[in-house]
Amino acid sequence: MDQLDVSESFDVHEYRHGLKLLKDDRGTMTLSNRQGFACPACGNEFETLFISEKRTNTFGDPGSPFCLVRTDDQLLVLTH
Repeated sequence: MDQLDVSESFDVHEYRHGLKLLKDDRGTMTLSNRQGFACPACGNEFETLFISEKRTNTFGDPGSPFCLVRTDDQLLVLTH
């Protein structure tokens, strides 16, 4: 199982073959994990990836466990 590389900045285009775009708004993107990629925080497979370049975000109840990963310019929220 490949793990998302967030060692510097996360480039979604490197993983587009295994991620399905669900929503793309100004500064945010939501994708589903079709390839079985591993979470860079915990190492387990994740279901959904939310990427934000915005300084503030509001989240509802994801209904499942989640992990947070911060790069220099992005916040990644991965639900399991």
